[in-house]
Amino acid sequence: MTPDVSSSGVNDSFEAASLMSPNLSLPMPSVHHPDAPLRLGIMASGSGSNFECIAQAIANSELNAQIQVMVYNNPNAKAAARADRLGIPKVLLNHRDFPSRESLDEAIVTVMQNHQVEWIIMAGWMRVVTQVLIQAFPRRTLNIHPSLLPSFPGVKAVEQALTAGVKIAGCTVHYVELEVDSGPIIIQAAVPVLPNDTVETLHARIQVQEHLIYPKGIALAASASTQPRP
Repeated sequence: MTPDVSSSGVNDSFEAASLMSPNLSLPMPSVHHPDAPLRLGIMASGSGSNFECIAQAIANSELNAQIQVMVYNNPNAKAAARADRLGIPKVLLNHRDFPSRESLDEAIVTVMQNHQVEWIIMAGWMRVVTQVLIQAFPRRTLNIHPSLLPSFPGVKAVEQALTAGVKIAGCTVHYVELEVDSGPIIIQAAVPVLPNDTVETLHARIQVQEHLIYPKGIALAASASTQPRP
C-alpha cells in the first residue's frame, strides 16, 4: 500500500498500513489459548529500543503478551541493561563462543524452549539465523527491518534508500525465512525522505514508526495463526 503524498508538503510519518495477505497459510492447530498472553522470546544485539517498546505496549495493555526471556549475543549490548531495569530474565549467548551459526541457534532454541516461549521476536538481532531456529518456531519467528521490503533488504537499508534517491522509506515487520528479509510481510509503515535527510535523521524517524508497528505486527501474526486454514 503506497500512501499519497500531497504536492503541498508531507508529514514526518504516515500511518502504518497492514499488508496481511488473505491467502497467507499458517500452521495449525495452535496450542495457544486465544485469551492467554502470548509468550514471547526477544533476541537483541544492540540498544534494545524495540525490545523496550514491546514491553511498554504490554504494560499499557496494548499487546496481550508477556516476555519470557531476552537473549542477546553482544556482551556490550545496552539491551541487557534494559532487561534488568524491566525485570525481564536475560541470557547472554555470545556468538563468538560457538563454532557455527547452527550451534548458536541450537543454544537459542534450548533457552527459548526452557522459558516456554511461543514466539521469537527479533529486535535488532544482527546475526543471520539458520533453519535450526526457523524450524523450531515455524511461522512464529518475526523480525523488523528498516525499509519497505522487498526494497533494500540486508544491512545498511537506510543508506541504501538514500543512495537510491527514493522519496519514501519506512519499515516492515515480517516472518523470518532462510533468505534474509524475504519472509511474508505482516505490516509496514512509510516515512517520507526529506531533502536534507542524513542516515541518522532518516533512521531516527523510521525508528519512531518501528516502535509503533512492531507490537501491532506481533498481534496481527498471532491473530492470523489462530485462524483456520482456507
